[in-house]
Amino acid sequence: MARDNLRGATAIVGVGMAGCGEARGYSEIEILAQAAHAAISDAGLRLQDIDGLCTANLNAAMWPLNVAEYLGLRPSFIEGTNIGGSAFVAHLQPAMLALSAGLCNAVLVCYGSTQRTATFGRKARTAARNMLDPAPFDAPYQPFNPPSSYALIAARHMHEFGTTRQHLAEVAVSARSWAQLNPAAFSRKPLTIDDVLSARMVSDPFTVHDCCIVTDGAGAFVLMRADAAKDRPQRPAYLLGIGTAVWHRTVSNMADLAVTPAQDSGRRAYAMAGMQANDIDMLQLYDAFTINPILFVEDLGFCRKGEGGPFIASGLTRPGGKLPINTNGGGLSCVQPNMYGVFAVIEAVQQLRGACGDRQVANTNAVLVNGNGGNAASSQSTAILGSSATL
Repeated sequence: MARDNLRGATAIVGVGMAGCGEARGYSEIEILAQAAHAAISDAGLRLQDIDGLCTANLNAAMWPLNVAEYLGLRPSFIEGTNIGGSAFVAHLQPAMLALSAGLCNAVLVCYGSTQRTATFGRKARTAARNMLDPAPFDAPYQPFNPPSSYALIAARHMHEFGTTRQHLAEVAVSARSWAQLNPAAFSRKPLTIDDVLSARMVSDPFTVHDCCIVTDGAGAFVLMRADAAKDRPQRPAYLLGIGTAVWHRTVSNMADLAVTPAQDSGRRAYAMAGMQANDIDMLQLYDAFTINPILFVEDLGFCRKGEGGPFIASGLTRPGGKLPINTNGGGLSCVQPNMYGVFAVIEAVQQLRGACGDRQVANTNAVLVNGNGGNAASSQSTAILGSSATL
């Protein structure tokens, strides 16, 4: 199967979300099911039309079994690789290949978490995970991960390139300005640079506003071959390019703290799409911390290495700017139920449909989505989605 033949061969035809913010009284599988049914309905399909399943969860090693049983699916294609929050962007690649090979006809990609309201809280889950799967070279120092590892990365970027706390704060302020246009965003109060800088310190140089919010939430989307996608009720979002890269697991094993595997995942996605950074209208980036978008605009070719801070601080990512980033408010202000990647994909699809209301960006035809996973930007998955005008 030639790579060129995969460009635009599949498309996202349905999206759905549920339980975003606080989902008191519901379990993660319940809100996942609500999002899945919403996505399937959005695609004009029935549950029995789904014959492919991609899903992952940090609390269960064999999570696809849970989802198949709960939804009553008997899929002919199953993918459950978990590389952290980028997993649901990465799932686009095996789903695309399975559809193109004729192994299935409609793939459901889905996720859900109630980390904010669950009685078994985030602190207890982290302790259990550290006991079952310790990081041998980091664990003796008892880092407060993931903030500690990303704070080290940010500190290195500041030392090496002169990036400032004001540059980091601009990322949070830009995200909040978009969230104020999104009625579904969890955090919508006005936020200034001074608010970010004077907030409670979490892990130097990060204050609480440099860190993603903690919410519940579920998201799902449905992928089909392009020939079938054109007959669906909604405007398809075509998958033009996809690439995934993993270089390390822990911050202590990063070859260069200021460089992420997005350099490789982006290069692969651009090659498949036949595009470059200047062909992209909008970015949806996994912003676990404010340093993440700064690293990604560099590693994905939107500015030179070391210039990400001033690049974003110029204001071009805010509403009305030339390169909008995270138009839903991102993980810093909209929704972040432990793994954010599926929501970045959904926002890209909604923008390509022209369905985003006050935050809609006119003439959006090519959106780059970058998923991030692990405690130290360990996995990166880059997808380029496009409207029919890009085919």
